[in-house]
Amino acid sequence: MPKLPSPSPSQFSSRTLRSSFARSFPRKSPAPAPAPAPAPAPASAHQCIRASRFSTASAPSSRTHARIPFTISPAPARTYKTVQEARSRYRSGPFSTLAGVLFLASGAGLIFYFRYEKARMERKRVAEAAKGVGRPKVGGEFELIDQRGEAWGSEKMKGGYSLVYFGFSHCPDICPEELDKMAQMIDLVNASPLLSPSPSSADPSRGSASSSGLPPLLPLFITCDPARDTPAVLATYLSEFHPSIVGLTGTWEQIKDVCKKYRVYFSTPSGVKKGEDYLVDHSIYFYLMDPEGDFVEAIGRQHSPEAAARIILSHIGDWAREKR
Repeated sequence: MPKLPSPSPSQFSSRTLRSSFARSFPRKSPAPAPAPAPAPAPASAHQCIRASRFSTASAPSSRTHARIPFTISPAPARTYKTVQEARSRYRSGPFSTLAGVLFLASGAGLIFYFRYEKARMERKRVAEAAKGVGRPKVGGEFELIDQRGEAWGSEKMKGGYSLVYFGFSHCPDICPEELDKMAQMIDLVNASPLLSPSPSSADPSRGSASSSGLPPLLPLFITCDPARDTPAVLATYLSEFHPSIVGLTGTWEQIKDVCKKYRVYFSTPSGVKKGEDYLVDHSIYFYLMDPEGDFVEAIGRQHSPEAAARIILSHIGDWAREKR
């Protein structure tokens, strides 16, 4: 076998280096070129017109500004330092103490308002029913004599509220009790800011109303015993109760007529001799009359002075509000 020539040391070293370099860093083949996209299909005339309209409408004008996107960033969640702080925040639930107090106050105010309006409408209904057609009229015109011996007519009752009571000076118990109650009612009612200051005791008649409100309540005591209750007797008797009470008397026929107009029952025993003591049966009511001289309400013995004064003031307040 023929002997091949051995490579020189320089040739051996260059070949060895090239082969080792090729193994360490292999040559990468170039990526294949992408396939060409298919040509678009020819558009119809209608599609071309729509595309041209869209490009024209959506093209921004030279005067418009770039639109800035509007976003609302959520508020950062509240953090609590301690667990106790978080518990105290939600301890009362979704409603706070202040909201509960306001709710209760509003509810109480509404309840009070509706109850007040209900009572006012009931008083108005009673007053209108007292004036209604088909019911017996309470009150009317009269001419009597007061405790000073002067003529006193029912026209003086108009312009303000009046409180009328029928009795007699020789009554042992009921009339004094009712007149004591009447005196308290007078003071309670006339102390209201709805009424003007009381007139002087020298002239207990009503007088005209002032600009501040209605005149004071006018109390009247009409006797059912004209035979014994003269003007002088009434002046002495009524001075023990209240100076503003007006005492009225007259003849038997005059007293009988006014009692009939006010639907007051009274009875005097027959066959009584002159100088003998006797009692008179009569109705026990206070008759409240309005500024027009019409009957409003009858107040009985079951009402205390405070309750009776509240009834009178409620009617006075209703009348003042309606006349504003």
